[in-house]
Amino acid sequence: MAENGEAQQQPQVQMNILAQFIRDMSFENVMAQKGTGGEVQPDVSVQVNLDAKKRSAENQYEVVTKLTVESKNKESGNVLFVLELEYVGVFNIVGVPEDQLHPFLLIECPRMTFPFLRRIVSDVTRDGGFPPLNLDNIDFVGIYRNELARRQSEAAAAAPTQ
Repeated sequence: MAENGEAQQQPQVQMNILAQFIRDMSFENVMAQKGTGGEVQPDVSVQVNLDAKKRSAENQYEVVTKLTVESKNKESGNVLFVLELEYVGVFNIVGVPEDQLHPFLLIECPRMTFPFLRRIVSDVTRDGGFPPLNLDNIDFVGIYRNELARRQSEAAAAAPTQ
């Protein structure tokens, strides 16, 4: 019986995606602009930045995934294309304890929108004249931990020494 009482006290976590959209996107086919072509060995790098903020409506949050994808020719180092994408998910989240909300927003929410973001990257690179780029899964937990570690080291460096 005690277990049922405890379960009723803890609110059930609910997350709904209310909206998702491209806020900003840029694709530059540098190779075509320079008039070069032929066989190339692409070297692709992907940078991911995450941001989250509370919206004015109760329990609503906006989570932004910013991707910068750059493809260079392995041999020459010349840039082939650059894709910058800012993808937003608007979420209604209920039942997440306040102390767990920040990691929830920056890990679980981007995980939910990632398949859509991956599809956009694939379509844009294909439509831009390149083979479709299918992004590997992104380790949002690792990104979150790295950001925490970076902030802690910055805080430690900024703290006055006695």
